Amino acid sequence: MTDDTFDRTRSAGYLANHMARLFAQRLHERIRPLGLAPAQFMTLLELWEEDGLTQRDLFERLDVEQATMANTLARMERDGLIERRAHATDARARTVHLTDRARDLRGPAQAAAREVNAMALGHLNGDDLDRFVSTMRSAVERLKAGEER
Repeated sequence: MTDDTFDRTRSAGYLANHMARLFAQRLHERIRPLGLAPAQFMTLLELWEEDGLTQRDLFERLDVEQATMANTLARMERDGLIERRAHATDARARTVHLTDRARDLRGPAQAAAREVNAMALGHLNGDDLDRFVSTMRSAVERLKAGEER
């Protein structure tokens, strides 16, 4: 006879989801004083790396729905974090650019994220941390690709 009980304490999916929610909560606590929400922070991470992306670039990179990205960008524009400009070669598209305010938030916001990472994973030595992050990255890539094994 097999035990069909679901043990959430041994479920990678359950634990990853729980961990992600806790990471988001702790990050939000630290970036709220900067006037940021987690979705804005994730968008800023992409724009700090490559300013001038399109809305399509952003929702594809962040794996969010187009409507969610549109709402996030509208809030960011309202909050003075981004400005949208006509695309140089595509009349239908607009590019998203950081404002000086958003560029100034990079250091403090990334420091807040490092604090949350240290809170959660600071007990791991370098090799264990590298393995953990590598395993997470692999799982993300496999899920994006739709692989089953």
